[in-house]
Amino acid sequence: MRPPLVLTVAGSDSGGGAGIQADLKTMLALGVHGMSVITAVTAQNSQGVRGAWELPEEAVRAQYRAVVDDIGVQAVKTGMLASAALVETVAELLAGTDAPVVVDPVGVSKHGDPLLAASALDSVRTKLLPVATVATPNLDEVAQLTGVRVGSEADLTEAAAAILSYGPRWALIKGGHLEGEAVDLLTDGDEEHWLRAPRHDNRHTHGTGCTLASAVASGLAKGLSVPEAVREAKAYVTGAIAAGFALGAGIGPVDHGWRFRA
Repeated sequence: MRPPLVLTVAGSDSGGGAGIQADLKTMLALGVHGMSVITAVTAQNSQGVRGAWELPEEAVRAQYRAVVDDIGVQAVKTGMLASAALVETVAELLAGTDAPVVVDPVGVSKHGDPLLAASALDSVRTKLLPVATVATPNLDEVAQLTGVRVGSEADLTEAAAAILSYGPRWALIKGGHLEGEAVDLLTDGDEEHWLRAPRHDNRHTHGTGCTLASAVASGLAKGLSVPEAVREAKAYVTGAIAAGFALGAGIGPVDHGWRFRA
């Protein structure tokens, strides 16, 4: 039987910890067929991003149409989109696709390297977030997009409201940068779901955001509700963080195959 179909629209991470590589590993681990539209190529390792080159709009559009028009798709996840032109191109493509969309509004890498032009932020707000079923910003991305700075768990509700004001159906605000428990807030403005997990003493966390968003998209492709998909994705990424391993001289990746070795 054919597995559910999930498409990632994101950048390539040559070190294999984040981006397209993390997305496809997550999708395989969760039993869906992953497909890709590469938006940018990065020269990246455990210590940082050495360079990034975005693809032309026509290359992104051609990849997307090739997959969707022939194979079809049951969920889409977006990651690094690099520029305003690519954000707007991808938003237009998503608006014409009948599938749930998980938007990870990637702004910077785990090492602090910029992955989105400052000039693209308004396009993310006005073009991309309105077509999202779920938006999954971390606290730095919330601040970039809305100006809301989260200093404690109590601020997550304000952050979610600010993201929802741009039009996604659900906001998943990732509180992983706060002290204490790893707590996230999922809300559509009416119902709230607080997701908590123990914080693991592990600095090898490269790819957590990509992995979580891809896991949510995988759950939606399987027919789960948004809260169910997010809850399962949180459990998966928590296990992947716990099993993260050293790679190179810097920050290692989470372990996408942790369930196979548990």
